[in-house]
Amino acid sequence: MQDFGMAMMRSKSKYAAVLMLGLAALLGSVFSQAQGGWTAKRVGLGGKDLNAVFFVDAKRGWVGGDGGLLSYTEDGGATWVERPLGTEHPINDIYFVGKDTGFVLAGGSIFGTSDGGHSWHESHKFSPSEFAGATPELYSLRFNGKKRAWVVGSASRGEDIVGSILAITRDGGANWLILRTLTQQELIHIDFVDEKRGWIVGAGGAILHTDDAGESWTNQNSGTRGTLYHVDFRNERKGLVVGERGTILRTEDGGRTWTKIFSPARSTLLSVQFVSEDEVWIVGRGGVILRSGNGGQTWIEQESTTKQNLFALFINKKSGWAVGKDGLMLKYER
Repeated sequence: MQDFGMAMMRSKSKYAAVLMLGLAALLGSVFSQAQGGWTAKRVGLGGKDLNAVFFVDAKRGWVGGDGGLLSYTEDGGATWVERPLGTEHPINDIYFVGKDTGFVLAGGSIFGTSDGGHSWHESHKFSPSEFAGATPELYSLRFNGKKRAWVVGSASRGEDIVGSILAITRDGGANWLILRTLTQQELIHIDFVDEKRGWIVGAGGAILHTDDAGESWTNQNSGTRGTLYHVDFRNERKGLVVGERGTILRTEDGGRTWTKIFSPARSTLLSVQFVSEDEVWIVGRGGVILRSGNGGQTWIEQESTTKQNLFALFINKKSGWAVGKDGLMLKYER
């Protein structure tokens, strides 16, 4: 009996050791996952909101914000260097076509670079005289060809939006032609999935679509009158739109039909991006970060560690960056 008791004690001791090792491994895994989430830092010293973020590769990226703030990093966001543009207007969008050619939207102006952002120049400025005296504000720029690109925005008098802006360049940004639009409400974001197919979203639930490279645009029925802030298409059929009061719209037929998807957050959602066919991310007001692992059919709210508004998102297979109020930047590492 004594031998049996000693054997039992040795057995229990072994079991306890294995259990402790397993628990340590589990806690290490949980800690690793927590450390692999979103971490916060501030960009700039003046407390200016960051409205736009764009990375040309894993190391080189740009952020833009209020008061013409434009900063770049060459180490994945560990350090940032300010690059003055010479404007006090808020920067609303940053977009690069390859590593060297890039564009920044600020107020009614388009700034361009052809040397990777070492130098910038004002390549075009829209005038109030082109909009019956109203002040132009540009929000989003996208290319759908080597030389062909689009900008969208709004024209306002004081606090009142009095018209929308849709303009095209066919010479890489040297000259821009203002087009008539199907709505007078502000147009906020544009996305092209290839040379022919593109979408624009904006106020009043507006979704405009082209399948002939922008020669003509048609309205798509969004099923909402709320403001839509961002659109991203994975391919010519699958796309997502986000907007106010937690609106998430999803299509699998190129926008002929849009389905409202349940959102676990009721805050206004401001940016959405596909990483792969299945993985999609959303950021918004109140520090909201949502993730989907099934192409946007269902969403899970993530721990962002902040309640500050997040205005823009850029994410790839390894890292992600979300920017927002008062110079806040969140970086995501897998």
